[in-house]
Amino acid sequence: MKKIMLTTAGLTAILISGLIACQDSSKAATETASAKQPLTQEEQVKRGEYLVNTIGCDDCHTPKNFGPRGPEPDMANRFAGHLADHPIPEVDTAALGKGWALFGPELTVAAGPWGISYAANISSDSTGIGTWTEQQFIKAMREGKYKGMDNSRPLLPPMPWANFAKLTDEDLGAMFQYLQSTKPVKNVVPPAKLRS
Repeated sequence: MKKIMLTTAGLTAILISGLIACQDSSKAATETASAKQPLTQEEQVKRGEYLVNTIGCDDCHTPKNFGPRGPEPDMANRFAGHLADHPIPEVDTAALGKGWALFGPELTVAAGPWGISYAANISSDSTGIGTWTEQQFIKAMREGKYKGMDNSRPLLPPMPWANFAKLTDEDLGAMFQYLQSTKPVKNVVPPAKLRS
């Protein structure tokens, strides 16, 4: 008889533990669902700022000044891309012939087997992405389409759009919202020179 009572008591304890666990998972599911509520505009911009800063958009889209610590972002021209009035030195075609890809001194221009490409202006100015829609931005990042337009040329190296294509629509939207909130920098980036 004792054996049956212990077994019954053990089963009761297991049943109670299971019920508590179910309530905890239900609570966790509810908390997860409430955590997925749409972000406010301010929260989107903050999330976008975090993503843009950690992904490294400044690395290519912000011209550099050279100081004692090497290249430092020129924050007065943040996200302006390659500055149109900054000439590039002659490309060493001998190095390209040996399989090299080269970056210009401000790290906003690259030359390789594809030709010469310039980092785009992604500031909020109309010469940047100021007149783009969020859908254009997502298409550019997800499909590698120039200016996010169908039937346009592909985005050129070194733009790692295929990596960004893995981001969620929410993250890409947040990045777009942040970039739209940045200081506009008027700068028409030179057109790419594709190798024929």
